[in-house]
Amino acid sequence: MHLKGKSAIVTGASSGIGAEFSKALTEKGCRVYGLARREERLEDLRSRLGDLFVPVVMDVNDYESVEEWVGKTFSGEHVPDILLNNAGLGLFGAVDQLPPEDWDLMVQTNLTSIFRLTRLVTPLMKDSDGVNHIVNIASVAGLIGNPNISGYNATKFAVRGFSESLMKELRNFRIKVTCIYPGSIATEFFEDHGGTHPNMLKGEDVANTLIHILETPDNFLIDEITVRPLIPKPPDK
Repeated sequence: MHLKGKSAIVTGASSGIGAEFSKALTEKGCRVYGLARREERLEDLRSRLGDLFVPVVMDVNDYESVEEWVGKTFSGEHVPDILLNNAGLGLFGAVDQLPPEDWDLMVQTNLTSIFRLTRLVTPLMKDSDGVNHIVNIASVAGLIGNPNISGYNATKFAVRGFSESLMKELRNFRIKVTCIYPGSIATEFFEDHGGTHPNMLKGEDVANTLIHILETPDNFLIDEITVRPLIPKPPDK
């Protein structure tokens, strides 16, 4: 896909890799509709990225507002070429200590919001003449379980299954589906959870990987990719 002149929806756009994705896409000439809850962050991003970045103050869990926005913004003549489902959160704890409302919020944000937005955008993409692309951001936590993050694991494993099914369902409509499994990245997410280390991935490097995936030839599909630090912590002396 040639990104210049294309349009993309990026959820969780106000910080972290969402902001890096938005930056990389606008630098390629792609119009980005950046969805997030924090208006100040979005406006700051627009001041840095320019008019190709369109801030959309939106909670992805407010399904009625999301549906209304998609209906007002897109039509058969204006289709999002790219949907990047990036919004997510992690609330950790032992299974007998994790509040049920934390579980519910992770399921809503990390999984149900992806289904809801994808469900709205897919019919538009099916009617498009070109090749479109849906990218879901999972995590290495969607590949292997670990103690005290069972709820987060469960949602990211589900994103993996949803993405594989979606890829097989949509490929004959010329819609690519890719699921990305990042390891530790130097973002607020890991700072908040105390999981930082000296060798974390850089957000801009993950964004460059996204651009590579999007710019592959029309008949070339990368359906899954895992990106990790080479050395996750300093080796023992």
